[in-house]
Amino acid sequence: MDQRLSCRFACIVGAPRTGTTSLAQFMRAHPSICFSKLKEPHFFSQHDLNGIPDEELRQIVTAEYLDRFFPHRREDGSLLAEASVTYLYTPERMRPILRLWPEAKFIICLRDPVEMIPSLHQRLLVLGDENVRDFERAWRLVDARRRGRSVPRSCIEPRWLRYDELGRLGFYVGRFISVVGRNRCFFVLHDDIRSDAARAFRDVVEFLGLPPCEPADTTPRRVRRDFKYGWLQRLLMRPPVITRRLLAGSAYRRRVDSLSKLDKRKSPGIRIIERSRKNLLKWNETEAPQVALSPALRAEFGQLYREDIKRLEDIIGRNLDHWLGPAPD
Repeated sequence: MDQRLSCRFACIVGAPRTGTTSLAQFMRAHPSICFSKLKEPHFFSQHDLNGIPDEELRQIVTAEYLDRFFPHRREDGSLLAEASVTYLYTPERMRPILRLWPEAKFIICLRDPVEMIPSLHQRLLVLGDENVRDFERAWRLVDARRRGRSVPRSCIEPRWLRYDELGRLGFYVGRFISVVGRNRCFFVLHDDIRSDAARAFRDVVEFLGLPPCEPADTTPRRVRRDFKYGWLQRLLMRPPVITRRLLAGSAYRRRVDSLSKLDKRKSPGIRIIERSRKNLLKWNETEAPQVALSPALRAEFGQLYREDIKRLEDIIGRNLDHWLGPAPD
């Protein structure tokens, strides 16, 4: 195998809004982990690499994945790691990872759907993929959006607007481990990170077979942002295609620009645009309100997800009776 692919590999694979950002932040601080430049490359979910011969696969992954997202990697046996939450929902696209890194490991973060789904809705509003501010109204649009209706023009991936489907954690975790194997997976509950983040990180480090390392700061990163003006937020986060190269952020360019462009020194004009964009986003930012589900909607969640949660309990060996209960303060 190519020496550049001989290092170990691990990935936080989701689900969304379950503490993956906090866990990625902790992992970046570990001296034996080389974390991707972009937290969520989504490379293997966006590209179907199944069926590609081994040598060609190594060349593609080296040129378009390693060189793009791990240009800082070292030849000292460091563990490469990233955190793409889309991978949980596309398990069949993990097979090329297993061909390249036979000892690959996967960390699956999970959260009570009654908390996760409203949090995801709020995050998609901030990203510009959602334009319906009221969560219950957005929830009622799921069937229409499944048929391709009522999808915002700014939405990059309409699948993320199917909130009911994304909450089927037992189903998707079952599919995922059927592809990669149960022994490769480690499960972290959002409850664990919220109650004792340092211990949760120590457990992950032990699973990865790395030397113990306590980060200087194990405060969970709680991101609950909102915005003042929706049209401005969508313009800056999901700009029209014709202006995307100028108005989109560095994460977009890291995913789509050629490596030669990424390596080039930015012109003064581009730096001014990027600085202005960041300042406008900061000016438009405000704190997100706490979402309180109506009793009827909470009961609907219970009816929809209770059996799926029982299935998840059997898979991960954890008691989840407290899920779908009263929301925490």
